[in-house]
Amino acid sequence: MSFLPKIASRYRLILLLSLLLSAAFFATTLLGYMVSKQAIRAAIIGQDLPLTSSNIYSEIQKDLVRPVLISATMAHDTFLRDWVLKGEKDVEEMTRFLEEIKIRNGAFSSFFVSEKTGNYYAGVGIAKKITPTEQRDTWYYRVRDMKEDYEINVDRDMINRDALTIFVNYRVFDFAGNYIGATGIGLTVDAVYRLISSYQQRFQRTIYFVDTQGQEVLLGDQSGARPNLRQRPGLNDQIEQILKTGSGSYQFTDKGDNHILNVNYLPELKWYLFVEQNEDIALAGVRNTLYINLAISLMVTLIVIFLTYLALSRYHSKIEEMASTDKLTGLLNRHAFSILIDKLMASYHRKPQAVTVLLADVDHFKNINDRYGHRVGDEALVSIAANLKGALRDADFAVRWGGEEFLIVLQNCTQEEGKRVGEKLCLAIETSTPCASAPSIKLTISIGVCQFDGHESTEQMVNRADTALYSAKSEGRNRVCLAA
Repeated sequence: MSFLPKIASRYRLILLLSLLLSAAFFATTLLGYMVSKQAIRAAIIGQDLPLTSSNIYSEIQKDLVRPVLISATMAHDTFLRDWVLKGEKDVEEMTRFLEEIKIRNGAFSSFFVSEKTGNYYAGVGIAKKITPTEQRDTWYYRVRDMKEDYEINVDRDMINRDALTIFVNYRVFDFAGNYIGATGIGLTVDAVYRLISSYQQRFQRTIYFVDTQGQEVLLGDQSGARPNLRQRPGLNDQIEQILKTGSGSYQFTDKGDNHILNVNYLPELKWYLFVEQNEDIALAGVRNTLYINLAISLMVTLIVIFLTYLALSRYHSKIEEMASTDKLTGLLNRHAFSILIDKLMASYHRKPQAVTVLLADVDHFKNINDRYGHRVGDEALVSIAANLKGALRDADFAVRWGGEEFLIVLQNCTQEEGKRVGEKLCLAIETSTPCASAPSIKLTISIGVCQFDGHESTEQMVNRADTALYSAKSEGRNRVCLAA
């Protein structure tokens, strides 16, 4: 039975400890997540995306070096220049020359455009005659008027069903340095598209090209419309700055997801290379780690709380026992008696049942202490307490009242029944060997018995038992007397 009304306090302490541990674990885990998130974002912005962009740019440049060399060789080829200077008479010769260049170098197409005749020669013969008024021929007049030896341009190839093609357009001069036309080869963008696709799958990033008008170039798609980034949420208010700056890192939100963007301008293609990372996808691993850490923290918190609860329960029970029991005999003390007797009296008033108390005192106990010492005296008291506890029912309880005095409370027991219990106790004590270290010692007890009259106070009831005890002492000890 609990005697300290501290259960609510104990649970409040457990709750407070739970909140503190949970808050500490959550704060630590969340702080770690935020630090990791910032580190990953910094790595994406400062390293990953720029490196991916640089690698793609390098791969594209590498793929374009050889085509530039091939086009330069064509532009300086003696046969081509002699053929033009001789009047472009044998078209078959030029056709074979261009077809051989195409096959030998694995090009998508090869061409020569004559300044004199305007003929567009390809591996299939004369494909067309260019004119300044034709929109699709503007590239030639741009090449004719430029100062550089060549350009790399992305355009539709009419010979190959308007397939999107990377052209290397190289200016051709005769032996006297006069401009006589433009030659070069065309490369399919499929290789670049495969490169982009491999990077997208490997790094879980979106990679695409954007022209100077802000329209996305869909590599490999010959028919679909090209979306303009000016209509894309999150980018629409930044696209002008991006196109103007040319390169840099940007952040925007689209459909609730945070995106990090790295932009590089490719002068060879006159396109912008966009490398885009969905930050939420990049942080998926960190978020999973956050959830795992939170689960572990919760588990650790529960374990700590459970162990704390066990420890507190154990110590609480120990404290209750120390506060309610006599250290020497293990019987209840007066503090515990006050609590229990109040409960018993309250129960009596609800449902009256006989309550009898026995006040017992060890006869001549002072002589034991004086002759054998207090250690033997304590041993005798422990033995007597054991006899008392052994003779009681579960509903009864015994109290060390003081020194060598003991109080026994018998529930649902009349005074006459209490007397019989007292007589059995007297006999048991008299016939026992209370001290193993001094087996010759024999002890007796005197008992006063009093039944609660239903009106008196606890103190009055105990005083009447004490008067009966005094009578037992006066009548020769080792006996039981009833209160008047």
